[in-house]
Amino acid sequence: MEIKINREIRAYTESLFFGLSLRQFFFSVLAVGAAIGLYFGLRSHFGVETVSWICILGAAPCAALGFIQYHGMTAEQLLWAYIKSEFMMPKRLVFHSTNHYYEALRGKLRQRGLEETR
Repeated sequence: MEIKINREIRAYTESLFFGLSLRQFFFSVLAVGAAIGLYFGLRSHFGVETVSWICILGAAPCAALGFIQYHGMTAEQLLWAYIKSEFMMPKRLVFHSTNHYYEALRGKLRQRGLEETR
């Protein structure tokens, strides 16, 4: 008898439907719905092969949102972090060089009268 235990307990996801988590199942259904909608919306305008490729391209992003994780964040968390960092709390980073050796010896240079005027 063997019991599988995840190495990281926080990585555990409960499978509900067809071995998928609730989140993955929801986005899979959303992808199927998008493909069906694109098919019925475009079948009178394009040929079958073109519509099938459009359905695949339209459903792929919806399906990917349910499965892709980046640095342990889901797609919604990643989108929220991007919005916060770029729009809500943007920081302007400016580089100012500093000569630490000169700053450390500035007092000695003043005593000797060798300091340059900046």
